[in-house]
Amino acid sequence: MQTQAQVQAQAPIQAQAQAQAQAPVHAQAGTGPRPGPGTPEKEPNAWGQAAAALALFGALGVALWVAPRVMPSEDTTPQPVSCSEGAHEELPKAYKQTPQPVTGEELCKALNRPDLAKLLGTPGETATTASGTSDTAPLTDGKVAQPEAQVAFDTYTVNVSATYNELSTDQYVNLMKFGNEKDVKTLTLLGRPAVLSSDHTMKIEINLGSVGSSGPVEQGPLARTLSVALDRNDRGGYCDITVWSTSGAVALPDDSVLLDIAERVLPRIPEGPVR
Repeated sequence: MQTQAQVQAQAPIQAQAQAQAQAPVHAQAGTGPRPGPGTPEKEPNAWGQAAAALALFGALGVALWVAPRVMPSEDTTPQPVSCSEGAHEELPKAYKQTPQPVTGEELCKALNRPDLAKLLGTPGETATTASGTSDTAPLTDGKVAQPEAQVAFDTYTVNVSATYNELSTDQYVNLMKFGNEKDVKTLTLLGRPAVLSSDHTMKIEINLGSVGSSGPVEQGPLARTLSVALDRNDRGGYCDITVWSTSGAVALPDDSVLLDIAERVLPRIPEGPVR
């Protein structure tokens, strides 16, 4: 039988043996210094982890708030087209023989207004094409200047031309009687004689893959035209403003639309007799 003193003397020896036997296990589990006998392991600090998490989320929030203000954003809004075609073309001789003729580029800039889509009743649309040419009138042997400009939208297309001939508005209306014009209506706009008429556009298909190859001339969508004299005294020359449906499936706008466009475009064309 062991005495009480012997039992108390063995207790430290057993505790030391157990500590020595467990030491290799702790050494294999980590790479840090081996804990001594009876040394308690540190538990993770819950408050410290929470503070670190809050700091991380705070930094991410600041980055997300600052990034759109520092980094340039991609703008997908369609930009309006510019009148670049024909800007540097050589003018025909007819323009030198005409007093103060307007060019196709100038007509295009006058027509390609920021509020043109709104005037047409389609304020949400942006022009897809805008062009201007300084050409001469057909069947005149290059002797009559006829610049023109055209701006196209998804719904409507607008064409403006100025013909510098000696034809008065009255003579022009008389010629309409022999043509296919319909719904002819005379009026006065900005103190100048004017006439409204309707006719079909012409559709021509050109095959770019074969030189000189084109399809037959077909009848295009119905168009409405406002013709206004270039001179208040109607001594020759006129400006045509024509609107038609780009797809041919939409009804034409009211005549008031043509009048509104003319009131904004005509002041950009120098007034004066062609003679």
